[in-house]
Amino acid sequence: MDAERLRAYLLKLPHVAETMQWGANLVFWVGDKTIGGKMFALINLDEPTDAELSGRKPRPVLSYAASPARYSDLLEREGLIPAPYLARAHWIAALHWDAFTPAEWHAELLAAHALVFAKLPPKTRKSLTAPAAKKPRRSA
Repeated sequence: MDAERLRAYLLKLPHVAETMQWGANLVFWVGDKTIGGKMFALINLDEPTDAELSGRKPRPVLSYAASPARYSDLLEREGLIPAPYLARAHWIAALHWDAFTPAEWHAELLAAHALVFAKLPPKTRKSLTAPAAKKPRRSA
């Protein structure tokens, strides 16, 4: 798995918006943040530093939301750590792309998406799931 393939998958999920923030980080939101959406995944596109290349301080390639129960299980897996700055909200960080198989990546990120969607305020969820408003016809 790599950033481009995962990005393509994430953008196919319902109601996903993408922003570039905090340097070279792709942030994926359930619903646009301007309408009250919340982020559920973050892909780090920064080039690794010399310290990271030597293995002294690896930088996560991707971080995502997990449920409290799943968070504990995931931390026992090699290559996964508490996400910097977001661990208190039960976010997981993967140190390398082969931490999961492609199918596992899809399942984990689909679960993160569903978890965050369920936590959106009712008004935001309703606006995301409402059918598109019909445009009035213009008369000539």
